[in-house]
Amino acid sequence: MSTTPFSTRHVSLTAPDRPDRDQPRFAPEPLGTADAHALVLGGGGSAGNAWLIGVIAGLLEAGLDASTAELIIGTSAGATAAAQITGARPTRLLEDILTAAAPHRQPGPAGSGAARGRTGPAVNHLERTGRIIAAAADAADMRRRLGAAALDLAAATDGSEQAQWRATVAARLPSPHWPEQRTLLTAVDARTGEPVVFDRLSGVDLVDAVAASCASSFAYGIGDGRYIDGGYRRSSENADLAAGYGRVLVLSPLGGRSRAPLEWRMHLAAQVDELRAGGSRVETVLPDGDSLEAFGSNLMDPSTRPPAARAGYDQGRALGGRLGEFWG
Repeated sequence: MSTTPFSTRHVSLTAPDRPDRDQPRFAPEPLGTADAHALVLGGGGSAGNAWLIGVIAGLLEAGLDASTAELIIGTSAGATAAAQITGARPTRLLEDILTAAAPHRQPGPAGSGAARGRTGPAVNHLERTGRIIAAAADAADMRRRLGAAALDLAAATDGSEQAQWRATVAARLPSPHWPEQRTLLTAVDARTGEPVVFDRLSGVDLVDAVAASCASSFAYGIGDGRYIDGGYRRSSENADLAAGYGRVLVLSPLGGRSRAPLEWRMHLAAQVDELRAGGSRVETVLPDGDSLEAFGSNLMDPSTRPPAARAGYDQGRALGGRLGEFWG
């Protein structure tokens, strides 16, 4: 199988929060500095999003404010979390999760991708994408195949899912505006399979960037473009985007796992090795036993959010001392 490296397209248009798709320009690769901090937030469904908020709130309680990192990278449910923690205090976000009316628990398998409900059982989505991944020759081929399948699904609908999903994402964000601090949200071009990264200079609304990063079951439209879940860019974390940053903290609800073959080097451990080889200090936080129990068997189930957030909070508080020394 081919392991040819891929390039990332950083979509950047002429002005923040003002789409001007007639004159796009592509931003250069982000470069970190040895004294800068990067926070990487991975995907992992409704439970994973709540766990991320809980961990960050727990770290804050222990004296480490990870939300002030010079760079925040968000993928899928982590893209939602990135927009949330830069728009509101993590403690308030945690309280909102814990006090929200909890829906009944839904049976089903653990899934990857966006923190939202879907039409059709999660198992069908996982089986369908699993077959596509298994048939792919390499990572680029996988992204092209997944994009084509998502476009086919979108073409078979009446288009209402797009508007409904955008409204759902908008309701979850404290602010519709991009934060001033550098925030990168990942996606994949559904037509070409090319990896894409949105930032505040992309000319793309924050709501659309988050919605695209979470779009694992259909191709989300932004202007003339169509995009799928950022978890297919390289991994559910995309920690490689933090290259050059002195300290990199990775929170991975999915435990660093990848559904792709190991030889494609799309799993978190491969990215951590690359970052450390480039001089970065890296710490990863994976769900502990209590957190995994809180997740249950279906990460997409909204009823898992309160227990996942509580478990994440406890885990973050427990790790605060050690990670505080690392974070400086």
